[in-house]
Amino acid sequence: MKTFLKLLKRTLIALLGAMLILIFMVWFYMGKPQFGALPEGERLEQVKKSIHYKNGKFRNLEEKPTITEGYSMLGEIWGSLTKEYPHTEPEDILPSVKTNLKSIPADENIIVWFGHSSFFLQLDGVKILVDPVFSGKASPLPWGVKAYKGSDIYTADDIPEIDYMLLSHDHYDHLDYETAKALQPKTKYVVCGLGAGAHYQRWGYTKQQIIEKDWDEKVQVKSGFTIFTESTHHDGGRGFKSSQSLWLSFFIQSPDMTVYYSGDGGYSGRFKKIAEKHPAIDWAVMECGQYNKAWQSVHELPEEVALAVTELKAKNLLPVHHSKFTLAKHPWNEPLERISALSQTKPYRLATPMIGEKVKLNDNTQQFKQWWKNIK
Repeated sequence: MKTFLKLLKRTLIALLGAMLILIFMVWFYMGKPQFGALPEGERLEQVKKSIHYKNGKFRNLEEKPTITEGYSMLGEIWGSLTKEYPHTEPEDILPSVKTNLKSIPADENIIVWFGHSSFFLQLDGVKILVDPVFSGKASPLPWGVKAYKGSDIYTADDIPEIDYMLLSHDHYDHLDYETAKALQPKTKYVVCGLGAGAHYQRWGYTKQQIIEKDWDEKVQVKSGFTIFTESTHHDGGRGFKSSQSLWLSFFIQSPDMTVYYSGDGGYSGRFKKIAEKHPAIDWAVMECGQYNKAWQSVHELPEEVALAVTELKAKNLLPVHHSKFTLAKHPWNEPLERISALSQTKPYRLATPMIGEKVKLNDNTQQFKQWWKNIK
């Protein structure tokens, strides 16, 4: 009996030691710069003044559970470990076009999409870069989510001088450490949600470069050109503490063109309200991909995307958040298939460019191929 107790004691001490070592390793790794920083000091005080920050975290306008009724987090984790999900990423190299962004004439109004939610927007000569991720990954872990073959053809070196970098939220597939670091010298301003400036400041951005906004605020770019920060239904976080920086959508109004970018977020009544506030939307750039009925509250299904665009009364739709990273279990090309079918009877025009293809915002006759067809 004494021998057994001694063995049990040694085993428990060994397990405790291993746990302490593991905790220290996690703590040390989480201190790496790619995890960013939490707001503190003056920035934290500004966060706390927001009416959307309650009980220690930012909240959505409509409180509802992340996991849909009838599903469970444990069930989703178990399913991801035990079930086979076909065709979640392409076998083939995705087709693309390498547009020279530095040679685009200043009088062209264009969008160039880089896959997932990253895109370059030029309006009235103003250069805007949205949610750039050029590192080829959507995770801080070495074995994490990697970009599809052919989807990662742009680097920070390909990007011209940027007037405004817009950040919808601080998840890794939208805010990339390596990309943000590389773009700092060529970025005039970053517009992000309250609290998110802590990441950029840790990564070498000056206070003068960082513009942090709440919902229902704006940035005056120049006469007749305004960037409005609007709500979405999502969350944020890069570590163990979530929702410490605010998630945004954007309405961009130039003298002759308007663009709405949804950011990430589930369907809610906000689209009708945004349409009332901004009644003339030329282009809606909408999240459409990496969805699941189990977390439908924070990521729209394609049917909800089509409904939201009609409620926004947008003239054109550019679907994003697909064709670069697998973050859900649907087939990689399903978002494009479903939104193409759904859009046939809708009043808006659908644009489905290849990665890198120039979308001419003033040309409503521009044609787009269904480039994802016949890709294995």
